[in-house]
Amino acid sequence: MGSLLSSEVGWSWAFWAYSLRRHPAPMAAIRSNLAWFSGPESGTLAMCSPEEAALLRLEEVFSATLSRINSFVLQPLLEAEPSDPWGRECLQLLQQLHRSSQQLWEVTEESLHSLQERLRHPDSISLESLLLLHSADRVLQVHLEYIESYTSCVAVQAFQKAVKRRSEYWQGQRKALQQFLSGMSSEGSVGTALVQALRQPLTHHVQQCVLLLLSLRDTVGESHPTRELLVHTVTIFGNLQSFMRQELDQAMATQALWHTLSSRQRDVLCTPAHRLLQDSQDIPVTVTPLRAERVLLFDDALVLLQGHSVHTFDLKLVWVEPGQDRCMFHLLTPEEEFSLCSKDPQGQVAWQWKVTQAVCQTLRRKKDFPVLGAGLEPSEPPTCRCGAYTFRAEGRFSQATYEGEWYGGRPHGKGTLKWPDGRNHVGDFCQGLEHGFGIRLVPQASEDKFDCYKCHWREGSMCGYGICEYSTSEVYKGYFQEGLRHGFGVLESTPQTPQPCRYTGHWERGQRSGYGVQDDGDRGERYIGMWQADQRHGPGVVVTQAGVCYQGTFQADKMVGPGILLCEDDSLYEGTFTRDLTFVGKGKVTFPNGFTLEGSFGSGAGRGLHTQGVLDTAALPPDPGSTRKRQLGLGVFPVESRWQGVYGPFQDFVQAGCPGDLQEALLGFHVQSSRELRKSQEYLCCERTHPEDHAGRMEDILEELLQHRAPEALQQCLRKALSNSLHPLGKLLRTLMLTFQATYSGIGANKHLQGLAQEEVKQHAQELWAAYRGLLQVALQCKGQAPEEDQDAEARDLQVHRLMLPLVLPSFYSELFTLYLLLHEREDSLYSQGIANLSLFPDTKLLEFLDVQKHLWPLKDLMLTTNQPPGDRLPHFTRYSLVRDACFLSATECLQKMIQLPRCSTTVDPREKLEVLERTYGEIEATVSRMLGQEHKLPMDDLLPLLIYVVSRAHPVTSTSRRRT
Repeated sequence: MGSLLSSEVGWSWAFWAYSLRRHPAPMAAIRSNLAWFSGPESGTLAMCSPEEAALLRLEEVFSATLSRINSFVLQPLLEAEPSDPWGRECLQLLQQLHRSSQQLWEVTEESLHSLQERLRHPDSISLESLLLLHSADRVLQVHLEYIESYTSCVAVQAFQKAVKRRSEYWQGQRKALQQFLSGMSSEGSVGTALVQALRQPLTHHVQQCVLLLLSLRDTVGESHPTRELLVHTVTIFGNLQSFMRQELDQAMATQALWHTLSSRQRDVLCTPAHRLLQDSQDIPVTVTPLRAERVLLFDDALVLLQGHSVHTFDLKLVWVEPGQDRCMFHLLTPEEEFSLCSKDPQGQVAWQWKVTQAVCQTLRRKKDFPVLGAGLEPSEPPTCRCGAYTFRAEGRFSQATYEGEWYGGRPHGKGTLKWPDGRNHVGDFCQGLEHGFGIRLVPQASEDKFDCYKCHWREGSMCGYGICEYSTSEVYKGYFQEGLRHGFGVLESTPQTPQPCRYTGHWERGQRSGYGVQDDGDRGERYIGMWQADQRHGPGVVVTQAGVCYQGTFQADKMVGPGILLCEDDSLYEGTFTRDLTFVGKGKVTFPNGFTLEGSFGSGAGRGLHTQGVLDTAALPPDPGSTRKRQLGLGVFPVESRWQGVYGPFQDFVQAGCPGDLQEALLGFHVQSSRELRKSQEYLCCERTHPEDHAGRMEDILEELLQHRAPEALQQCLRKALSNSLHPLGKLLRTLMLTFQATYSGIGANKHLQGLAQEEVKQHAQELWAAYRGLLQVALQCKGQAPEEDQDAEARDLQVHRLMLPLVLPSFYSELFTLYLLLHEREDSLYSQGIANLSLFPDTKLLEFLDVQKHLWPLKDLMLTTNQPPGDRLPHFTRYSLVRDACFLSATECLQKMIQLPRCSTTVDPREKLEVLERTYGEIEATVSRMLGQEHKLPMDDLLPLLIYVVSRAHPVTSTSRRRT
């Protein structure tokens, strides 16, 4: 490895360079010697500057020295085979040093080769070709890696430990080591000699490089093309010299520190990466309110020593704040806040500056160059940082590891929190607590089972809207407060669970309380009514799959006192009965035919239902609608208080001024939810729709309300808002639709609940109008305009029925129409039968039967000339349809678009049905006008029979039978 000097000039130069290492000469002496070496005797060297020739000789000496160090020092150090862990770690450090030394030798050889080529061909190879100039940064990096490896070995006494393992060998190498040392006695330890043998050649080499590069720079003119490169290289090597001096001093100070610590403290702190920057034994400081006998500042940690205990603070998560006086400054860490107090302001300045710069250096993940805190930006550490920390103190975060954004020693911003028991939290933090949107994953006892909470948090607990998927296959979508279900929410289990159920309603402190609707899948029934402490309590209505429904008062989940029971055959029972619908005690039964049975009821084993009372068969038949159309729940549940848990968050949102950051927490959000088995980490992501990602930003929404206040523009604006699931009004409407469907669809589609449903729709329209008015007031306030005056009840009701109700009604029409059909099923059946009977008539017979005036008939008179009765001189006329068997064809086809829809299709917009009827009327009137040859407006006396005619012809039965014929 390396080339040895063989020529006389080479040996002379080596002797001069060696002497220079022992006694550095001034620049004038160097130039004098360079002049001698660049004389005619040196051949081609005379054609280049003396500084270049000197650099050549310097690189040759350094290369040869590195080669000898590798042979006599590093290779023997690597031959040991330690068995203890600490010895193996030291061996790894020495191996890294050997690799760094090899890289340093290789770059030195490249530099030497570039100098040789330059001196051999000075005319064709420019000064810029020198490796030291065109690759100065690369040369610097190799030197830095060697310094880092060397100082790591020094800091942990790796050389001394390696010598102990082969002490006899190294005692015999004392004289050989002296060739690398100058100015040192041979009486020192071998370990110390090894330290110096690896240090001196490098320090002297860098020192001479600086001197020669400075001299070379001075010989180059200001306009020379290499001037800038030379200045850059001189700066780099000058900085390298300062950096090396600092690193060596820190390594030696760190090595000396270990002798002053106890073995326990040394085992904790002695690592290759540690470098001591400050010691309270050098500049005394005290710690308050914590206690510490000694304070140590390393380049990556602040350490407090008290007895045998060691308290370490990672500098990445240390914040420095000024103190109340000139002798104190404060330190903030994730779990501690304390102050360092010095005896005088000078000590405070020294400590605070070093701590601050050490924090900056740690955050940059790179050592300051050339010295600590030299010319780097920023000079103050940022207040917002990213890092990881494991909490040790008792509390909710005990043993949890937080990784994410920090501010002032507290988790603040986006982050992830992981507990040893498998719990995970990903989301927003504020001042050390979960605050904002976050996802919490809680593992359960059974394998691959998790509770997943996708919620908004406030000051460490769930607060606001959230979606929770439980390991029991239940899903809750609703509001929380202080970590418990509170407000409106929906708890639903899958049909495959042992006891499937669904609750839609209000919660209080984690329990069902207030108005709510629950489906019991096992019993096939739905309860609509009041709750308290997770039990049915107060007035309630129960609807069963069999069509039976009853109303009563509940207490502690049981019905108490008399109630009203309506059977599917329209029988009515008023009295007391059990949950199994068994009559007990006093009661009265009213049968559909008007008979009544009043008395005491009971049941027993083998006896069935028995009664003792009076059967009254003399009563007049009841009004068919009295029992069959009887409505339950009216007056029992005040409509304005049923769904306050839905209206309340919207009102809070408006009162807060519609802030965008509270929109999700108060108005909810939507995520794709799946009950498929997923890995635990897959729960920690939530692809929810964020309002800021769409055009529905609150500023735009409020601005649009201000621009569309005229009646026609307002109606279009409201229609657009209600149809947009991202708009606050659209979100509110969808939640109200959810409650309506949960109450009146499926089992709840019972004719005795139509009254409840109708008043709910009216109340929803009123609340949505109030919601719009609230948003409008906020919009006016944001623009600095005067708010609108409050509307009186009459003006409000007019706007609700004229503007809002027509827009809202289609959202609830499906359930309302189903309830209407069930309530009027008998009348509808009679009506359908009547239309079917009318459809059997031919055109002329039907028009005559309906008493339609003949001049309005779209028929043609034809005179018969054959088969005329004998002696009959008057012409014989008959009438036929203008279109065979199809009077008012266009009107009939128009109406069929609506009538021929399946009866179960209740999703048709009622507005569309009205438009179809309007077009049908237009077709009837157009047909009459065309037949009369002039425009003709039909009065109701003429229109009604014609409309009945068209309906009978558009009836599905009629259409089918006519197609068959």
